[in-house]
Amino acid sequence: MSFRTTILGAMKSATGIVVPDEVVARLGSGKKPAVRVTINGHTYRSTVAVISGRFMVSVSAAERVNAGVAAGDEVEVTLELDTSPRQVEVPDDLSAALSSDPLAMAFWSTLSYSNQRWYVLWITGTKQ
Repeated sequence: MSFRTTILGAMKSATGIVVPDEVVARLGSGKKPAVRVTINGHTYRSTVAVISGRFMVSVSAAERVNAGVAAGDEVEVTLELDTSPRQVEVPDDLSAALSSDPLAMAFWSTLSYSNQRWYVLWITGTKQ
């Protein structure tokens, strides 16, 4: 599903796009579906969020660079429902630690993709 919108800026560097209500409805997967976002030929994975009563998708600094866009730009966006499994790439040392502790592995298995991702980012000290 394609639509035109403007990349909105907020605070220092946060940016996002408003997704029309009818686009979310036509995706047919609830109010916070996982999606593939394409801007200027660049595709990335995201999730629709509800912010201040509007459906939105974030556009990170890395995604803006890859798509060649900036806050304030009017863009053509294509959203597709993303049904592919989301799996976090677990660093070898964390994987070994989890494998050696059944309780830790059981806990890890209960975490959502987003929470696993945040743990990996926190442990590796990477900023996204």
